[in-house]
Amino acid sequence: YSIDDNEKALSSLEIIVPRDLADGFINNKRENYKFKFQKIFDQEAKQDVVFDNIAKPVAECVLAGYNGTIFAYGQTGSGKTFTITGGAERYNDRGIIPRTLSYIFDQLQKDSSKVYTTHVSYLEIYNECGYDLLDPRHEASRLEDLPKVTIMEDPDQNIHLKNLSLQQATNEEEALNLLFLGDTNRMIAETPMNQASTRSHCIFTIHISSKEPGSATIRRSKLHLVDLAGSERVAKTGVGGHLLTEAKYINLSLHYLEQVIIALAEKNRSHIPYRNSMMTSVLRDSLGGNCMTTMIATLSIDKRNIDESISTCRFAQRVALIKNEAVLNEEIDPRLMIVQLQKEIQELKDELALVTGKERTSELSQEELLQLDELIEKFLEDNDPDSTLDVGADMRKIKYCFVHVKQLMNHSKISDKKLLSQHTSEEKDTNKEAGEEELKKLKELLQQRDNEINILVNMLKKEKKKTQDVFFHLNAGSAVLEKSPSISLEESQSPSSCSSLKEAKDFSSSVHRLPFLPRQTGGKMSLGSQEAFEVFKREHADNITIEDNKQLLKQRFAEAKCLGEKLNEVRNKINHLKGEITQRHIQRAALAVSSPYEELNMLDPVEEKLRTQIEEEKKSYKAMFNRLKGLKVEIEHLQHLMAKVQIKLQKDFEVWWSEEAINLQV
Repeated sequence: YSIDDNEKALSSLEIIVPRDLADGFINNKRENYKFKFQKIFDQEAKQDVVFDNIAKPVAECVLAGYNGTIFAYGQTGSGKTFTITGGAERYNDRGIIPRTLSYIFDQLQKDSSKVYTTHVSYLEIYNECGYDLLDPRHEASRLEDLPKVTIMEDPDQNIHLKNLSLQQATNEEEALNLLFLGDTNRMIAETPMNQASTRSHCIFTIHISSKEPGSATIRRSKLHLVDLAGSERVAKTGVGGHLLTEAKYINLSLHYLEQVIIALAEKNRSHIPYRNSMMTSVLRDSLGGNCMTTMIATLSIDKRNIDESISTCRFAQRVALIKNEAVLNEEIDPRLMIVQLQKEIQELKDELALVTGKERTSELSQEELLQLDELIEKFLEDNDPDSTLDVGADMRKIKYCFVHVKQLMNHSKISDKKLLSQHTSEEKDTNKEAGEEELKKLKELLQQRDNEINILVNMLKKEKKKTQDVFFHLNAGSAVLEKSPSISLEESQSPSSCSSLKEAKDFSSSVHRLPFLPRQTGGKMSLGSQEAFEVFKREHADNITIEDNKQLLKQRFAEAKCLGEKLNEVRNKINHLKGEITQRHIQRAALAVSSPYEELNMLDPVEEKLRTQIEEEKKSYKAMFNRLKGLKVEIEHLQHLMAKVQIKLQKDFEVWWSEEAINLQV
């Protein structure tokens, strides 16, 4: 093959297939194939060059408000996933998706003239079923456990994806974490053509909405980054069983994609078979609608794959015949439109005041009202049938005149006086009733305070008696041991002073606790009932349960934090092992050049060991994750128990408090 890369014109790719020697037979097989493309990248092309030429122009259009799509097409093992997603071992091997995310968020930070909002979604189509790879509510161990995405179509033939979640990403780190989460759930299997073949179509979509401050226009755009599964000939690969079923669905969906491409390329075609497969339905706008679409054709230039490479080039040229009409996606924000209309109304009022020389307000002034009353009175007293009421071209004055005339017709001056006197008497009665009701409330409040004081006095007497008994026993014991009559005499003469000192300390400590009580009891108690609640709580049996639950909850939080750190370490180790497997594949591919049949057929013990380590780490990850889920349930249960015990404590105190008040009244 040879590449003619002309910067001014289109680049051309020429593939020469020599004719096989035919013993005595005529061989008219074509041996020269030439295709033209907008850009051709050879095998040594770097990822940053591919991004600058393919993805960067599309990303700039998406930032400007247009829809964009980039999808890779080719046979299995030709490098589609490497181009779209990238390699895992080196930072420079990043693909189009991470580089596009980095470029978009870098541009958003630089542009401070607009307010941007970004969301991402990740859809996988496996065996003609859609799955949401970013669903936060499901912790899926298998692909079938993920929520299924279904297609809904509105009357305007717009496609909506049910159960596909949109995750907000405010910066590049959050978007890359969502990409990593989705990639871990993708379907990957080993086939004779590719040791890590993606067995599903994946569509990573970036949704961007922008709005200038103060503007009522919102721009919404989306960028589809599509990694198609590789086409493969079942007869050549020799797969069977589950892999064969996957290959059937992959080839069928790519066949329907080709049917849509052929139908779109024909000018007089009335029906486009979008509904034949889920992938063509999802990419309806990208293939033949409001979108700027770029296709990447990946080729495997090898003698065994030359037929598939030529077929891919032909398909790409059919795609190039399609013409899309991308339009700017703008819509009006109704809230900002209301503000603009109000501003416009005010400007019109100012212009009207400038023309008439009078500034009009929403209501008439007192002088204007008096003038209108005089005009109406003269008009009604005038017996001339041809008399008119001229108030000018002012709708406010006209409306006021109609209302005033209507009031004069309905009510006489005498009825107005009666109504005024009746209103005054009703107001006096209302004030009297309100005063009596207020007096009744104050009496009830006073009675409640008396009850609280009596209950607190009884509690204080009990505490004082307990303190005197304790001091009495202490004084007796010290008198026996020390044989000191002077000290015992002083203690026997001043038990009341000691007890009063103790009560003063208790009271002062309780006063210091008062500011925190309303937060514990809901802030609805008076000061007296709060002090009684503190004493009641110390002597209640459930207080020990609350303290034990607090300590246990603290231990569970610490254990959950430790488990979270271990989970991050295991995940990083799995990624490192995957990178080592990829590096091992590259080494084996390099060795296969010298001895292809021996190296490819031998099992690699190092790779088997790495895969075994990955499985062990996954099991460890799953066990720790299940333990973390269990801890979460236990923490929530403990919090629920503590809230329940506190509510019970509050209710018990209310019952005790009401019983004490009743006893005092009796």
